[in-house]
Amino acid sequence: MSRTIFDRARPAASVVADSFVDTRQGSFWLDDLAPRANYPRLSGNLNCDLAIVGGGYLGLWSAVLAKQQNPAARVVLLEARTVGWAASGRNGGFCEASLTHGQENGRRRWPQEIDRLTELGQENLDEIERAVASLGLDCDFERTGAIDLAVEEHQVQWLCEEDTDDNTVFLDAAAVQAEVASPTYLAGVWHRRSNALVHPGKLAAELARVATGLGVEIFEHSLVQNIDTTGLTAAQGTRIVTAGGTVTARKTALATNVFPSLLKRNKLATVPVYDYVLMTEPLHNDQLAAIGWQNRQGLSDLANQFHYYRLSADNRILFGGYDAVYHYGRRVRSGYENRPESFEKLASHFFTTFPQLAGVRFSHKWAGAIDTSTRFCAFFGQARGGRISYAAGFTGLGVGATHFAAQVMLDQLAGRSTERTELAMVRGRPLSFPPEPIAFVGIQATRWALDRADHNRGKRNALLRSLDALGLGFDS
Repeated sequence: MSRTIFDRARPAASVVADSFVDTRQGSFWLDDLAPRANYPRLSGNLNCDLAIVGGGYLGLWSAVLAKQQNPAARVVLLEARTVGWAASGRNGGFCEASLTHGQENGRRRWPQEIDRLTELGQENLDEIERAVASLGLDCDFERTGAIDLAVEEHQVQWLCEEDTDDNTVFLDAAAVQAEVASPTYLAGVWHRRSNALVHPGKLAAELARVATGLGVEIFEHSLVQNIDTTGLTAAQGTRIVTAGGTVTARKTALATNVFPSLLKRNKLATVPVYDYVLMTEPLHNDQLAAIGWQNRQGLSDLANQFHYYRLSADNRILFGGYDAVYHYGRRVRSGYENRPESFEKLASHFFTTFPQLAGVRFSHKWAGAIDTSTRFCAFFGQARGGRISYAAGFTGLGVGATHFAAQVMLDQLAGRSTERTELAMVRGRPLSFPPEPIAFVGIQATRWALDRADHNRGKRNALLRSLDALGLGFDS
């Protein structure tokens, strides 16, 4: 079995160890927020036109768009912790156009729709860019595009096979080194318009600010315990129960992401997979000059176990990915967020990528749980006779796709038949993951197979080929 570049060119152990002096466990994006409004805990009972469960991007976009569509509607948002606390405050800040986790995944699953899905994804990203401007969202939005990087010889051929145009540019070794200097880069494809970068924490905080300005009522620390329709007519809607009170809503949008669904039908639809991230201290001018990166693109390599990285507004490097860890029983636990072996591996890979930055320290390390579905992108549905709509399973691409998903849910709840609601992608459901212990055994075996493929020129073994054929799998 061959070794990858990250096996062959490891930095000195002392370089890795020194990089963690005074590193804080916690999301930089949340630490970097200015003091914000504290939203109250729900206390008492109320009625509303639309209740939204979940205060991440999906819930916040749903709230903003709902009030824009109907300013007179009473909209209530319930969040179990604080706005943006979970995935929305822990991700890499890549706001991608793809709704299908890339062209290949979309083409395999929806070959008749992929061209239109690609257009809709691009339109969705354009709409987000316009919303940032029109709503005055202070979220460090940059339409930089992203580069797919070949770091192994066999990956160069993959990139050579991609279609190119004015907005999709192939970069040979010299050209990619001119963009960003790393001894690991062999080639790249720069997708100029299909990705933007944002400050994840600021985006969540700003959406909440705009939502409340439009009249949305946000309640934090208001965990929803139960949702039912017992004794309620269709016009009365659903009853949403928290420890502090009850909300009776004509319509309900579920935006609970990786956390256990309030609907039994979705119990096995996703699994939580932990992703690990490092953030450096701000780079000084000499360090920036050593790596170039003047166009500030988002970067990721082409391995199954891939790395993603980008610059922040104050020129820190976020470096994440590679390890994707599933814990038995579909559990989401704060104790899973500190995994020294994953952080040390990421640091080693960072200094292999940028040996010229030896001596840089990491200010923050953190992790978050990704809501992974078997089709690697969001799925949608309705329940209780159309009183409830939901979306979940974004599999790491929720920064951009949640805006589209919010529009789908609002269309469904309003009973509107639109191009979005009629998509096969929206109308179909992914295969569920199996129950334990089969899920744990299967996911661990698949992770092993993905790692072996990365060490065997990308060749997929019988297990991966079988999962591909079934439309069931696991994506790092």
